[in-house]
Amino acid sequence: MFNFNELLLKIGEDPNREGLKDTPQRIQKLYLHLLDGYQKDIDASLGSVFNEECFDEMIILKDIEFYSMCEHHLLPFFGSITIGYIPDKKLAGIGGLARLVDIFSHRLQIQERLNNQIADVLMEKLNPKGVMVTCNATHLCMRMQGIQKQHTTIHTSALRGIFKTDSKTRAEFIALTKS
Repeated sequence: MFNFNELLLKIGEDPNREGLKDTPQRIQKLYLHLLDGYQKDIDASLGSVFNEECFDEMIILKDIEFYSMCEHHLLPFFGSITIGYIPDKKLAGIGGLARLVDIFSHRLQIQERLNNQIADVLMEKLNPKGVMVTCNATHLCMRMQGIQKQHTTIHTSALRGIFKTDSKTRAEFIALTKS
């Protein structure tokens, strides 16, 4: 079990120093907020799913900012996620897409899994013709420890359905998201 006071003693700090006395409680409160995605309901987060309109053109929600915690080092990674999908019969509210990003980013994560979880849920809940999720992120574990590369960003994607099988659809998504 992690003991914050033991850590403070190991690094040569006084856990009873005024500035540190309440730090364990502050850390607990912080992590409960940063990792509250485990307690959120995915179906409720998507909100309204609309069935009444027949719409089969690409929908893109671009540059959804997020913050997450690397499961390997418990350091933040952050950036933006872009979601594109082509509905078949169901449309999701755009707020629901942003809440879905929040749910999965508020869990211990790796960037690749984050993309896949979002794409998989949209495929399951909306049954669209296809989904594409891209993520651009900065990882503090890359900046603060290890190789200490300050200007590195990681770009990942998850492709499902027509985005995976049709290069023209992928190219359209990429063209619409550049700017």
